[in-house]
Amino acid sequence: MRFLIDFFPIALFVAAYKLHDIYTATAVLMVATVVQTGIMYGLDKRLQTMQKVTLGLVLVFGALTLLLQDERFIKWKPTVLYASMAIVLAAALWVWKKNFLQMLLGSQLSLPDGVWSRLTVIWVGYFLFMAALNGYVAAYYSTEEWVNFKLWGYAFPVIFIVGQGLYIARYLKDDSSGNEAKKP
Repeated sequence: MRFLIDFFPIALFVAAYKLHDIYTATAVLMVATVVQTGIMYGLDKRLQTMQKVTLGLVLVFGALTLLLQDERFIKWKPTVLYASMAIVLAAALWVWKKNFLQMLLGSQLSLPDGVWSRLTVIWVGYFLFMAALNGYVAAYYSTEEWVNFKLWGYAFPVIFIVGQGLYIARYLKDDSSGNEAKKP
């Protein structure tokens, strides 16, 4: 269900673009993201930092797109988001010696510290890849092709999440057998 909640603003954005134009699609994306955030708050009674950042960037870049009638702002929003997340995770890990990924997910997953560090580096790489990929498509392809990329580009996070799940599965505790998590 959460995947559908995450996906519906993009789906509505693409539909609005196909039926109207980039500016209508941007307005629809802004409203859909506010609704999505409200639903997530209703379910969890709190918002994750990433949800707040995403909402803020959608509203700021969307408003700039609409006010200035310049589609480049909405097209570059994902690049800014992904690059920002990579910078924050990397700086936290290597400068401040804190693992934000572990701090955010550690209560849900029990993994060795070395695995958390490798996961964070993997996430940094993923965010940099996605920032570069979106930037490339936004810069060198038409708006129509960029919008289509937003739709089929959802394969990248799905593949990433599945791959990450496969990677961490061997380190998770098996409560049924009483085994401890494997060492990295």
